Amino acid sequence: MRMIKHTVKSALKISANISPEFCAKAHYYIKFKKKLNLSNPTNFNEKIQWLKFNEFNNEIYTQCADKFKVREYIISKGCGEILNELYGVYDNPQDIDYAALPERFALKCNHGAGYNIICSDKSSLNVDKTNRQLSKWLSEDFSSHFIEPQYRKIERKILCEKFIENERGGFPDDYKFYCFNGKPYAVMVCVGREKGTPKFYYFDMNWNPLPFEDTVKLINKYDLPEMPDGFVKMKQYAMKLATDFKFVRADFYLLNGEVIFGELTFTPSAGLDVSLQEADAILGGQLRL
Repeated sequence: MRMIKHTVKSALKISANISPEFCAKAHYYIKFKKKLNLSNPTNFNEKIQWLKFNEFNNEIYTQCADKFKVREYIISKGCGEILNELYGVYDNPQDIDYAALPERFALKCNHGAGYNIICSDKSSLNVDKTNRQLSKWLSEDFSSHFIEPQYRKIERKILCEKFIENERGGFPDDYKFYCFNGKPYAVMVCVGREKGTPKFYYFDMNWNPLPFEDTVKLINKYDLPEMPDGFVKMKQYAMKLATDFKFVRADFYLLNGEVIFGELTFTPSAGLDVSLQEADAILGGQLRL
């Protein structure tokens, strides 16, 4: 079974450059056991797939998917104060002067998702292993994994940013605003990440829980997170950053009331999010193509 899955994955990766639409349809069918309707998409995942083939040839998507060049976009929208401190930008790992870096920092590649190395103690960092991992990531065409063309033309870089943590010494809570036609509609809140058991809640813009299955289950089991002091500020930033897009998810961290920009995401879970369920229909209804 493992070999079959590996063979299918390899075949799809090869077909990504030959027939991206076929590949997207195959991924969708494997994930949801139903055909992808690109001619008349209705739910959120389908509409994200539609956007891949009808919107992402615009250079603004390449810029804003690029974790380095998006900084220029944030500044152009008058939001430069929310950018995390940048220590350095490198073309390859050998350019990194680790001795000049602070004791704690974050390394990331700019051309995809999940390419992150969080260093909380430089003295224990295995530099050779870190450089090998960064080189491997730089060699990958992230856009071909699940057909996300906004990443294809990004000039690959390594970024080094300031290490951020909350007052408890853990990862700060993050807030992901789902914005449709320039307006934030829902926010996904992730709490408890530092405990290794993150919980994800969905709220509307008045901090009312949305009737998504995962959120309802959490409400029945745990106390509801309170609206944070910086929520209104984050909502205002999300609105400023969403004006140019039919859909974008604007991600922020909140640290002692201070808003820190995370990223702009155009294809959450590559348009293959099986956890959405009820949300798939509700969010799909918000996205007007």
